[in-house]
Amino acid sequence: MNYRLEDLEVYNLSELFSDKIWNIVMGWNYFAKDTIGKQICRAADSISANIAEGYGRYHFKENKNFCYYSRGSLLEVKSFLRKSKNRNLISEDCYSELYTELQTIHLKLNAYIKYIGNNLNKF
Repeated sequence: MNYRLEDLEVYNLSELFSDKIWNIVMGWNYFAKDTIGKQICRAADSISANIAEGYGRYHFKENKNFCYYSRGSLLEVKSFLRKSKNRNLISEDCYSELYTELQTIHLKLNAYIKYIGNNLNKF
C-alpha cells in the first residue's frame, strides 16, 4: 500500500465519530455511562481500531477480515444509538446527525472493503 493509515478517509471519519460519542457520553449520569455509555464508546472506538489493526497486518486477507469486524462494530453503534434515543439520552436531532455520519462511514468502509477485495483478487 502506498498510503499511510492517516490518509484513509474512512479511518479519519471513524476517529472523529468516536470522539463525538465520547464527548456525548461524558455528559450522562453515572448509571447511563456505566451501562450503555461504556458499550457505545467501546463499539465506536472499535470501528477505527479495527481498520487500523487490519491496515497494520499488510496482508489483504487479514486487512479485509478486520474491516468486517469494524463493520460489525459500526452496526453495534447503530443499535446503541437507537437505544440512547429511546431512553432519552440523546435528542432526535442528535440521533439523526450521528446516524447520518455512521451511514457515511458505513458506505466508505464498504468501498474500502471492496478495494481490498479487488487487490486480493489480483494475487
